[in-house]
Order: sequence, then C-alpha cells, then structure tokens
Amino acid sequence: MNPEERVALVHRVLVPDDETPKEYAVLVTDKRSIFIRQQKTRSAFVLRREMSYGTALVTDTVPKTLDDYKETSLEHLAADQSNLTIPHDNVISLEMKKERSRPQRLNLVVRLAMKMQKEEFQVYNFEMKYLDTSSQEVILKFYTVPLGAYFKPRRQVQNRDTILREYAIETLEILQKVLPGKTRVGPEVLPQAT
Repeated sequence: MNPEERVALVHRVLVPDDETPKEYAVLVTDKRSIFIRQQKTRSAFVLRREMSYGTALVTDTVPKTLDDYKETSLEHLAADQSNLTIPHDNVISLEMKKERSRPQRLNLVVRLAMKMQKEEFQVYNFEMKYLDTSSQEVILKFYTVPLGAYFKPRRQVQNRDTILREYAIETLEILQKVLPGKTRVGPEVLPQAT
C-alpha cells in the first residue's frame, strides 16, 4: 500500500458561517483534502469584509507552508473535530467562480478605495460538492482570500485583480491535480470575448 503523499498547502481560505466565517489552511494530499482550522485572529466583521474584498485587511500574519505540517500526522489532523476532511473519492465536483464585490452603500471607505485604485474588487470562490460519511450530498463554499504577507509584496508590481486571480488559479491547479475531471471554471471567470 502506497503511503499518502502530501501534495500542497493552500495557505488560506475562508468558509462562510452564520456566526463568524472560519479560516482554514487546506492540506491537499493525493487522497484527501484536510481543511485545517486556523486560530481566529480577527473579528467576524473583519472576516466578512475580507470575503467581500478578496484580500486580508490585516498584514501581520505569516502564511503557513507545507513544512509547518510535515511533522504532524495526517491521521491526527483528520481526527481533529475542528478540521474538515474530504476524501477525494467522495468529491462530485468543484467549480471556481468569481463575484463582483458589492460593498454596502454605507461602506464609503471601500467605495473610495475602489475609485482611487480604479479597480473593482473581485472575489474568487469555490463550490465543492461531495458526499459526507452518510452519503448525503454537501456543498462547501470557500473563498480564496490570501493573507496580506502574500498580497502586499505583489501589489507593488501587479493590480489587485491579477493577484487575486493568480491565487485562485493556484488553488484550482492544486485541486485539479488530485481531482482530475471533477473541476470546472464558471463562465464569469473566463476572459470575455471582445
């Protein structure tokens, strides 16, 4: 029996929740994806804004890497009730989508930032359909929201949408390797014909 191979780590995704969005790093192996719950570092208000803007508002958190988890047993991570483990054989489909940010009318700061930067804030998310342990279909929606330490250095030479798109595409490519034939890109993500 071949040992389970660690393929990659997506350093941050946010999963919506009624109370507060949850932050995860996603450890992807050749057999499953383990959503590792990260310690809460921000208020629900800030996390919801980050999902709306597509980027972290706080820049002081250093992204985790695959090396940070190399000494941790995969079985230990999978057994932790705060984590979410999805066997790749149970995945039905994965779709990458793009949402245009819709800041509330009263969110003047965001509207001014978009106007000054001459950019619309784009948000990329994924919808993963899979079967849970009781063979019920579940849809997991998660947003690719990079930490400031990833975003800020790239902002010196790239525009916001390029950075966010590249982070989402990197996530998609990682998951395409382990979910062949199950991934697709929503039509709103594809470049529009001119």
